[in-house]
Amino acid sequence: MSIYDVTSQSIYLRWPKFSGASSYRVTATAVNTVGHSLLAHFSDVTLKGTLTPLIPNTIYAVQAEAIDKNGIILAETQIMQSTAPDIPVIDQAYSKLSNSITVEWRAVPGATSYLLTAQDGDSFVETVVTNSPGTVTGLKPATLYRITVRSINSGGKSQPSPFRKAKTVLAAPVLSVSSPSCDSIAVSWKAVYMAAGFSVSLMRSDGLGRMLKENTTNTSLIFTNLDPGTLYTIKAYAWNVNRIPGDDFTYNQRTSPKTPEDVQVAFNSGALRAIVSWMPTEGALTYSVTASSGLLKLKCNTSSASCMVPSLQCGSEYYVSVTAYNDAGSSKPTDAVSLKTIPCAPVNISIEEDEPGHLLVSWSSVNFGHYYVAFVKSDDGLELRCNTSHTQCHFQSDCGFTYFISVFAYNKAGQSPLGDVFNYTTAPCCPSDLRAAAVSGDTVRVTWAPVRGAEMYQTRAVGRSGALLCNDTAAACTLSDLRCNTRYNITVYSFSEARGSNTSCAPKCVATAPCSPEIKNISKEALSVISVHWQSNNEEATYIVTARGEAGLWHCSSSGSSCTLINLPCGSAFSVSAIARSPAGQSLPSYSVPLETAPCCPNDLILTQVTQSVTNISWSVGMGAQTYVTTLESPKGQAKCHTLQNYCLLGCITCGTNYTVSLKAISETGLTSSCTYQGYSSSACCPSGVKLYRLGNNGIRVYWRASDQTINYNTDLHGSKGNFTCSPSSGLSHCDITEIPCGDVYTVVVSPITDKGPKLTFCPKKIYSVTCSGSSVGMVIYRGKSNAEQHI
Repeated sequence: MSIYDVTSQSIYLRWPKFSGASSYRVTATAVNTVGHSLLAHFSDVTLKGTLTPLIPNTIYAVQAEAIDKNGIILAETQIMQSTAPDIPVIDQAYSKLSNSITVEWRAVPGATSYLLTAQDGDSFVETVVTNSPGTVTGLKPATLYRITVRSINSGGKSQPSPFRKAKTVLAAPVLSVSSPSCDSIAVSWKAVYMAAGFSVSLMRSDGLGRMLKENTTNTSLIFTNLDPGTLYTIKAYAWNVNRIPGDDFTYNQRTSPKTPEDVQVAFNSGALRAIVSWMPTEGALTYSVTASSGLLKLKCNTSSASCMVPSLQCGSEYYVSVTAYNDAGSSKPTDAVSLKTIPCAPVNISIEEDEPGHLLVSWSSVNFGHYYVAFVKSDDGLELRCNTSHTQCHFQSDCGFTYFISVFAYNKAGQSPLGDVFNYTTAPCCPSDLRAAAVSGDTVRVTWAPVRGAEMYQTRAVGRSGALLCNDTAAACTLSDLRCNTRYNITVYSFSEARGSNTSCAPKCVATAPCSPEIKNISKEALSVISVHWQSNNEEATYIVTARGEAGLWHCSSSGSSCTLINLPCGSAFSVSAIARSPAGQSLPSYSVPLETAPCCPNDLILTQVTQSVTNISWSVGMGAQTYVTTLESPKGQAKCHTLQNYCLLGCITCGTNYTVSLKAISETGLTSSCTYQGYSSSACCPSGVKLYRLGNNGIRVYWRASDQTINYNTDLHGSKGNFTCSPSSGLSHCDITEIPCGDVYTVVVSPITDKGPKLTFCPKKIYSVTCSGSSVGMVIYRGKSNAEQHI
């Protein structure tokens, strides 16, 4: 079972069909009221019912029972439900606003709230309130409504109260307000439904002054003679034919401000802007400053009594006015104040160097330019200026400087902005301290002092055969491939990228060094004397010949075509070259010519007779000699030897003969030195036929055949028992030795006696045995010759 509606005296129930039930019984019993209950029966086909009449605002225990056809209760259920409060009674209903009606009624016991309903034909508006009075809103103006009230508690709503009729008042006119001038306010509105007329009042919002009120049937009016820039409150309402006023409409409107006074303009020439100031105007919220120049208009808005107008253009005249604004509108603009700005920077600036050392700066005239100042600043910091009312200025200039030129125009407002800064670079200075030195016959080294403004130098040498160029950034240049012994006009030009070349530089005449001489011939005039001949092809040149070798340096000089080198050492190799010298410099040396002097003769020469027919000759080394030829020559013949060594054995020498000694020292290239020495005499000839004979008991006689009766001889006997010597008188060819021991073998040598030197050792040696006969010498027996190399 469920309850689907409740009123003050009724409860509306529904339940589902119960199987087997033939009827249903519903009982409502008041919980807090004794003896009040209500019973209702329903057939088995009825599934909902109403319990009425009940007591308003009362809690009931509602019990439902399902009964079969025998009267037996099949099932039952119970719920608790309160009835709604009693029906309210309206005391009055009225409208004070065009969209609402206010209702007053007596309070109903148990009601927690009330439902107000305003109905206009088929449409209605409902509002729930907690107590009286209550207001229904959202209604239409000037419309008649039926008003009812229902009380509400937790159980439900009562039936509507008896209705009352009430009509909403007229709608308020919607004002459109403006201030056409600083002392007037215009008010207008649209027609209001059912309105017979309108009332409009106006008063200062601060309460000062009197209120102005106007009744009219029109839909607009104007209030005049008002205070400028003052806030006014306007109230308006409509009334009907019964003079009942409708809703009112309130609007605050300020009159537009008065035109500002005492406008002042201060111009900032550096920033190209103006500060505009004025006396504050009553009621003005903002101000607008307009600066007009032709079609160009610049504006600046502010809430203070001054404003900055930026971005003014140079060379212009502006007309400045100020307008005050508030929410009502604007004042009339002030009378325009004229403002002339600074002149623009001069344009079409040109710089000309009409002649070296003079710059002409010119430009175009500009609007409002009363006079001009041109500034010329050099890159060393020096600045010059020129004041003029014309459009050109003259300045002094120096070579190699960069000048920075700027031109300003002036008037009473100030100086023009900085325009383009032009730079002009004068031609670089001509190089100074020019020096040229000949490095060789075809090369000249040119140096100079660096000059201001030069970025590169060009050295130009002009001679008989044409011109030669050298470009370099350094302050030096080497001119090569020049012709020797030639005069050149050398000019050094300075260059800069900005201005090009200074073509006014003076040349310098420079002569190249002499040409290298060419040695044509070297001839030997005498021992250690050499003549050198060359081809002379230079003017005013002195030639120096140098022989260079391990032995040292030898020089000779001449202004002609030959000179002589003296005292050259023998056996030496030289490289001979020549140079030429002149005031212009020194030539490169000529090609070297080799020179070799004849070998030196050996200082020492020694002859030693080895055998009677062989002589050994030795000598010291001769400088420069590779081979030697020695010769011993006499009327009887000569002996010669050619050798690489410094000694030689000469055979076929005749004993006892005087020889002339000569030696030739020969170099590797075949140069020969003939050397002569003191004569040489070979030793006397050895005797022949040497024999020993017994002489007495203990003596021996040695006999020989002499080769020359004038030669003295010496005899030597060598044995194991003693050595014996004897020398006969001159002219004799035998010699006796007494008291010689017998029984011994003796080597016998007979050799000539020389005036100098050692005893000769190369004469033949013979061996004899001397036997004993008793104690005396027995037989002398010849045993043969001894080996020539054996020494006893």
